[in-house]
Amino acid sequence: MEKDYKKEIDYPLYKPIYETGKGFYIALFILLAIAAWAAYMYIRQVTYGLGVTGMNVPVSWGFYIVNFVFFIGISHAGTLISAILRLSKAEWRRPITRMAEVITAIVLLIGGIHPIIDLGRPDRVLNIFTAGRLQSPLLWDVTSITAYFTASTVYLYLPMIPDIARLRDHGGKLRWFYNFLSWGWHDTPRQKKVLERAINILMVIVIPIAVSVHTVISYIFSMTLQPGWHSTIFGPYFVVGAIFSGIAALIIVMITFRKVFHLEGYLKEIHFRYLGTLLLVMSLLWFYFTFSEYLTGVFAAEPHEMRTIMYKFTGPFAIFFWGMVVCNFIIPVIFLSFKKLKKIPGILFASITVVIGMWLERLIIVIPSLANPRLPLHRGIYIPSLTEWSLFIGAVALFILGYMVFSKFFPIISIWEIEEGRKESAQIVKQRVESYMPENVNNKI
Repeated sequence: MEKDYKKEIDYPLYKPIYETGKGFYIALFILLAIAAWAAYMYIRQVTYGLGVTGMNVPVSWGFYIVNFVFFIGISHAGTLISAILRLSKAEWRRPITRMAEVITAIVLLIGGIHPIIDLGRPDRVLNIFTAGRLQSPLLWDVTSITAYFTASTVYLYLPMIPDIARLRDHGGKLRWFYNFLSWGWHDTPRQKKVLERAINILMVIVIPIAVSVHTVISYIFSMTLQPGWHSTIFGPYFVVGAIFSGIAALIIVMITFRKVFHLEGYLKEIHFRYLGTLLLVMSLLWFYFTFSEYLTGVFAAEPHEMRTIMYKFTGPFAIFFWGMVVCNFIIPVIFLSFKKLKKIPGILFASITVVIGMWLERLIIVIPSLANPRLPLHRGIYIPSLTEWSLFIGAVALFILGYMVFSKFFPIISIWEIEEGRKESAQIVKQRVESYMPENVNNKI
């Protein structure tokens, strides 16, 4: 017997799936048009070669690698943050985890495509599989991203099964689709036990995989002798930056869905305050790593290294470097340190500046080092072309489009976890607190 979703206590979470307004189709058309334009520009690039881009000698990497590092970094918003919150049994995680996990799945796909876009001959990506060398960080990169995407997708799908079964029971034209994806879920005690065990195993596995992904990406840079890249701090520096930008992206997505789908009853201000505190901590960590990186470079004063550093501090990239510092450190610290500013609008503004600042950070890591090579070559100049801008905007459009389509077919907030929280969380938290509270000595006398 089919159930009426309008009678559900969490009806607002079903509403985006069963009720579609004109705004959805207008946004869908605009995003598809942008994606189609980006696809046309890429076909044009394959036809005419990389000469249509702004890349040259010695600046042979540009927007594509910048965006690759940027999007892979944002992917840490999802599975890693979700796994840490689940592992720490943070009860406020329940409305957040799925929104975070979806970011990982979509952004990993988009980011992973960029190295292929960067190739003049995209078919040559197969050489990694047919002639890859274990000594190459590029092979490590492909391996870690593939493992991360596989683990993250499974980690996203498993907690969705109970909610997919609910959509199956509500009937409709897509019942066959939900029936296939629900894997015969009937909410039995044995099924719950197996699902919980699988989620627990995956959340332990996915954390080291997520950390390894951006560490390996940093190795692509740090294992060369390019000035500004050959640094032992790049591994943790990239991981901290990835989590930093990921939290900011998650906050932006949450506030957007909260406003569009009227989810104020689920995504409350306390959730944004907690995430804002995490963002502030990561901002301070980011500044520490950035300061350490440049302090050691300036103190050593190696000529080629100093040439690259001054290119960022006072040269052509100074506006981007100091803009990065303002966006990633000054604004977040100001807006997230004071209660009067640490409201949803202030947290949103700080998050937007962090996303912009972290993209600028990727830009000033990639371009200045290539523009100032150790070899006796002229200083390089890089000006991105319309093709590169189009593909960048197309990638952003694909991310928004992917999120919209997902929210149209599946609940963007885990319904069964919300219900579980209502029934069990208060008692579980009470027992947990009592278990580590000091005993009353007077009662024992």
